[in-house]
Amino acid sequence: MAESHGDISGQDCRRPSPVQTFDHRSSKWVRLNVGGTYFLTTRQTLCRDPKSFLFRLCQAEPDLDSDKDESGAYLIDRDPMYFGPVLNYLRHGKLVLNKNLSEEGALEEAEFYNITSLIKLIKEKISERESKTTHTPVKHVYRVLQCQEEELTQMVSTMSDGWKFEQLVSIGSSYNYGNEDQAEFLCVVSKELHNQSYSSSTQPSEKAKVTKNTLYGSKLSILCQKSLGY
Repeated sequence: MAESHGDISGQDCRRPSPVQTFDHRSSKWVRLNVGGTYFLTTRQTLCRDPKSFLFRLCQAEPDLDSDKDESGAYLIDRDPMYFGPVLNYLRHGKLVLNKNLSEEGALEEAEFYNITSLIKLIKEKISERESKTTHTPVKHVYRVLQCQEEELTQMVSTMSDGWKFEQLVSIGSSYNYGNEDQAEFLCVVSKELHNQSYSSSTQPSEKAKVTKNTLYGSKLSILCQKSLGY
């Protein structure tokens, strides 16, 4: 421990440097401690919305419980990751979210701070996003499987990976086995693509491609396709 030559008691005369504090009433700058992260901004920025919590904070309203830390920063127990976009919106009027932040999370913060214009903006963005999702047409891929009567039950019961039964078309008897005719069928199945591109695993082969209109066409059309080797 270093000693001062002018101190008779031999005790250390050094004192810890005082913590810098902000006089929020006299300074245009305001320091905020949001969830342990410090933000420094102007009083003008925080007062953009006169109905907001931040506006009331700057006015130091007596009915508003606003604790401060040792540096004089206002303590706000909220997520600092979302406060950044909220603060930037007050600065330039645009909502910019990082890819790891959601609009729903930003809406929660906007409602907590009671920033009415930001609440309206986020709700419009969420509504627009959901509207696009709702009206996006679902694409399907179709396959036609040829099978005998005795194979139908097993084939339908073992369908998986999103495939669904659509239609069953009889194409008559293919051959005689003993005294019984063995009937054959075309089983039409479909699968949703969920806006993904065709791949080798989902795209049907050339022989399996049959349009929906053809499936509901005449039996003669199907028999012609079969005779041509499709």
